[in-house]
Amino acid sequence: MKRSLRALVISIAACSAFSAHADINIDKEVKSVEKKVIEWRRDIHQHPELSNRETRTAAIVAKHLKSLGMQVETDIAHTGVVGFLKGAKPGPTVMLRADMDALPVTEKTDVPFKSTIVTKYMGEDVGVMHACGHDTHVAMLMGTAEVLAAVQKELHGNIMFVFQPAEEGAPKGEEGGANLMLKQGIFKKYKPDVAFGLHIMSNLNTGQIGYRSGPIMASGDTFDITVKGKQTHGSAPWNGVDPIAAASQIVTGVNHIVSRQIDITKEPAIISFGKISGGIRDNIIPDSVNMIGTIRNFDMDNRAKIFDNIKTTASHIAMASGAEADVKITQGYPVTINDPALTAQMLPTLKNVAGADNVLDVPKLTASEDFAFYSQEVPSLFIFLGGTPVGQDASKAPYNHSPYFYADESSFKIGTKALSQLAIDYLAMNQ
Repeated sequence: MKRSLRALVISIAACSAFSAHADINIDKEVKSVEKKVIEWRRDIHQHPELSNRETRTAAIVAKHLKSLGMQVETDIAHTGVVGFLKGAKPGPTVMLRADMDALPVTEKTDVPFKSTIVTKYMGEDVGVMHACGHDTHVAMLMGTAEVLAAVQKELHGNIMFVFQPAEEGAPKGEEGGANLMLKQGIFKKYKPDVAFGLHIMSNLNTGQIGYRSGPIMASGDTFDITVKGKQTHGSAPWNGVDPIAAASQIVTGVNHIVSRQIDITKEPAIISFGKISGGIRDNIIPDSVNMIGTIRNFDMDNRAKIFDNIKTTASHIAMASGAEADVKITQGYPVTINDPALTAQMLPTLKNVAGADNVLDVPKLTASEDFAFYSQEVPSLFIFLGGTPVGQDASKAPYNHSPYFYADESSFKIGTKALSQLAIDYLAMNQ
């Protein structure tokens, strides 16, 4: 009965929202900024910057937000920018977020604005590319800022624009990203009631929007296991302790954690080994072996259990072989969770923007996103925006992080309108 009543309240609120904002038609504003969004995106794409180094991008953003008359704060979490647009009428505050950083990837597309930037990354010369589409996110949110500034006098509340560095992870030895922005107090200062974000995806076609209620993207954590044995001649293994043999058993044991120790009917999980290294010669059993890998999961209780079980499994298997296992687990991004009530409330907005047939309830994605930190603080909705041209098979398009990743420019107007309309409709529903 309570669920039915809640659904009815949400439905009524959604209908009221469309009635409340009926006089705020942003189609003209979205169309007027489309060319600018494309130009901003091409410029940022041609000048990509790695995590915590997004100084040029941040300067472009800050200049634009200031030109719109916003309160602007810079240098948050190194290069982050926050713009605050105060509506003419009282109401809640909506946060809209875009990430700014590029990846150490050498671009192989043939677009005229391709990146030719080369920089140092972990001591090596690498190409730099917006291979995950963050350049499009920045450009669309800049366009959204202009659209919402144009209707400022009609807004029932405020908009907080967050341009965030280091979503792909801070450089070694540094902090960064959403977590650092929160540590530095942006939510305490601007007090958003909800947060919205989007990510352009090549596995959806232009015009499509993907959403999911509840967990939508996995937590992303890393493990580092060092198995310590005793070096000896390979012809006489009994004179030492073989860490390679122990490590191979640990791989098998750890891979049984998900299949045998975690209730995967609750939520799926993945443990993958990405690197194993040890030894230098065929006839020498080494002192140690190192193994690193990733953990992906959609449930915070399962996450904690997986951490404990990896430590227990590795240490006990090593002990049975006469070795020792030093296990370090580094927590990365938590699960990205779309608040079910907020998702239901805003679904009519997405369908109004893209058309009901183009709004898809998508499967969980085992990639991770540091937007998750915001979703831990306030009700949030994170959506996927199609970026592969209509007529092309999106399932075969180069995926995000590929050197061939491509984002269709005609998708930007849909993303700009979606972010703008989500903010307008939420404020209208909750005035």
